[in-house]
Amino acid sequence: MSAGIAIGAAAAQSGVPAKTIRYYEQIGLLGPPARGENQYRAYGAEDVAMLRFLGRARRLGFSISDLRGLVALYRDRDRTSRDVKALASQHLARIDRKIAELQSLRGALAVLIRDCRGDHRPDCPIIDEFSGTAAGRRRRPPADRRAA
Repeated sequence: MSAGIAIGAAAAQSGVPAKTIRYYEQIGLLGPPARGENQYRAYGAEDVAMLRFLGRARRLGFSISDLRGLVALYRDRDRTSRDVKALASQHLARIDRKIAELQSLRGALAVLIRDCRGDHRPDCPIIDEFSGTAAGRRRRPPADRRAA
């Protein structure tokens, strides 16, 4: 058996930070690595390949729960591509919902920015919206209650 590589080298080769590698080991996404005579972690080519797999999936926004399913499918040579596609499709649907939510937020904020004059006057529809003040009526902030 070859000695393997240290965690820093595994991190460099896989693009996954050493801290994340330790976390993946802790939660069971990555099996415990072999240990060298010095008791340091020693990662093999299969470990680095799994780390690359995990890193790519995380960069696409898959959750830890999704990663567990993907790793199980990756390791299952009898898997069907239908199962992989279903998991990826569910993730895509979550992304689409998040995009729709962000577009809605963007639209609401764009209207507030458009309606704010941005001049020397203190009235501002952005502040009014955030404070719950009706448009055109400005509510004064609470007075400072400290003794003078």
